[in-house]
Amino acid sequence: MIEGLRTVVYPVTDIADATAWYKRVLEREPYFNEPFYVGFEVGGFELGLIPDGVAGATGATAYWGTQDIVAEVARIAALGASIDSPVADVGGGILVAVLLDPYGNQFGVVQNPHFDLAKVG
Repeated sequence: MIEGLRTVVYPVTDIADATAWYKRVLEREPYFNEPFYVGFEVGGFELGLIPDGVAGATGATAYWGTQDIVAEVARIAALGASIDSPVADVGGGILVAVLLDPYGNQFGVVQNPHFDLAKVG
């Protein structure tokens, strides 16, 4: 079951510089800071930075939360989506996957044990 929006990931060309900039913008430190991913908790949601991909308006991917990513990816694929990036462990027990809807849009899903549903709402 999709539970709600969790994360929007922005690709950047210089993750250290982008981390410093977002620290100033968000006025907080990241909760997860690795060379391959930086995550900021913002009001119960996550703003993530990755050091690859194409930056810009079409470069961001929204990730929808689920408690069972394997089942959810299978369910959405059965409804006609294609798997763009299969389920992967990105560290800290966080699992992500990206599907493409029948129209070519990215639909990210995330299973994040660090996400606190009590903060949302």
